[in-house]
Amino acid sequence: MKNLFKQYLPYFKDYKRQFTFAIIGMIAVAIGTAGTAHIIKPVMDDIFIKKDQQMLVIVPFALIMVFALKGIGRYIQTYYTAYIGQDVIRKLRERLLSHITILDIDFFRKMHSGELLSRITNDISRIQAVVANIIPELIREIFTVITLGGYVIYQSPKLAFYFLIIMPLAIFPLSKLSKKMRRYSKLSQVSTADMTQRLEEVFSNIEVIKSNSSQKFEIARFATENSAVFKYIMKQVKVNALTSPVMELLGSIAIGLVVYIGGMEVINGNMTVGSFFAFSAALFMLYDPIKKLSGLYNKAQDAISANERMMELLNLKPNIKGGSILLEENIDTIFINNISLAYDNYEALKDVSLKLQKGNFYAFVGDSGAGKSSLVNLLVRFYDPSSGQILINNQNINSFTLESLHDKIAYVTQHIMIFNDTIAANIAYGKDIDEARVIEALKKAYAYDFVSKLPNGIDTILAQRGSNLSGGQKQRIALARALYKNPDVLIMDEATSALDNISEKKIKNAIAKLKNEMITIAVAHRLSSIQNADKIFYFQNGQILCTGTHEELSSSCLGYQKLISSLEK
Repeated sequence: MKNLFKQYLPYFKDYKRQFTFAIIGMIAVAIGTAGTAHIIKPVMDDIFIKKDQQMLVIVPFALIMVFALKGIGRYIQTYYTAYIGQDVIRKLRERLLSHITILDIDFFRKMHSGELLSRITNDISRIQAVVANIIPELIREIFTVITLGGYVIYQSPKLAFYFLIIMPLAIFPLSKLSKKMRRYSKLSQVSTADMTQRLEEVFSNIEVIKSNSSQKFEIARFATENSAVFKYIMKQVKVNALTSPVMELLGSIAIGLVVYIGGMEVINGNMTVGSFFAFSAALFMLYDPIKKLSGLYNKAQDAISANERMMELLNLKPNIKGGSILLEENIDTIFINNISLAYDNYEALKDVSLKLQKGNFYAFVGDSGAGKSSLVNLLVRFYDPSSGQILINNQNINSFTLESLHDKIAYVTQHIMIFNDTIAANIAYGKDIDEARVIEALKKAYAYDFVSKLPNGIDTILAQRGSNLSGGQKQRIALARALYKNPDVLIMDEATSALDNISEKKIKNAIAKLKNEMITIAVAHRLSSIQNADKIFYFQNGQILCTGTHEELSSSCLGYQKLISSLEK
């Protein structure tokens, strides 16, 4: 709890004006609450017992003023604490997403997207309760307890002693309950993440589910995750519900004792009726914020668990880091020197060496798992080699900033990513939209014909994952996005797999026209897309076994011959 406050209280320093107003509002609430209790004394002693008509006129106005002070203070405190809390959470979400996006690609391949969604949405919303509600309420209730506590001590130190001695006894059972609350909260968050993960899989694979009529199977799997969420939430509710009875039992003992002793004080003439009722009212009012404080402490356990899960992510550091040199000159050569790559105890590449030069079209071929995509991943620095080095214009690739490297290299993946935005925004992704350049890129990718026929042309909104486009259309949009960058290196990982023969021929012609301007690399299984490559590298078991043109490999490379035979069947 202490660490949570240490972590988030510094955020309030950026909101000095808002925090000052919030504190003024809290103080006004505390004074108004104590004032409400104090007014009971003149009501009892002066109006009902002494029958003072002047006080009968004054007290109602005083009562209105006290409640007005309390109401205005609560409004000011509520608004400004909500402003601070919501803005802190906004920054926290941005910080978390910003940090996650710089983590290595390996992290995303191991961490399920549903888990990440749960942490950014569900866990952050639990932390939001602390920043936006619990911390401000805690400060407000502490002010109220201090004010009312001071008032009851002022009215009768003797009576206050009994109440203030008994109530701290609640700390022991509450600490036990808070430990249980934290444990169940963590289990609840884990189970919620599992449920979110299951939902994400259902929505992502809906075509498979419907084509197999496996809805009942998926609902049963979801029901298991959903039941786990229900179970742990109910355990939290059970523990939280115990807090109030514990506090009420101890509070009733303390108040009962005070009523007995206070009544004796009034009977013996040591205390006026008004003083006793004012004291009793303040005592009853004091019980409420103390009870709220214990409830807030329990609620904070939920946020503590969520915060621990968030910090697990923030404490992760990327292994792939950019250098300090801007890659500003054109890429003319890439030299891959004795590269090896191993991950997850699997050796993907073994002592691979090759040279790539501007103006040439290269093809990487081989069976699945042969190492083709692994080498491409090294060129865009999704991974770093276990040994060996990659030189760009005779300089180590690690010395360049990632941003400048990626500005020079365009990568069209085999899994086409389309954003829920306009075609123009998809083409110019991450850069300013130049409509002329967008149209030029679409024409180079042979996509402008179908785009120009759409009702809004390049301003047409594409659905999530490009569901309102065909597979071939999505691939041409992705290729246009790559060409919009005017890259020095164009990498296409199965980028023509969904194209029809006519479209594929057009793309081949486009690449042939552009190849003198860049280094072009194609990872391919379709023989038709690589026959005109200047050099083909045949991969097998993480090594390059053969190198040459299609004609050369067709006559001299046994593995390539087998690959051709399998593709032609």
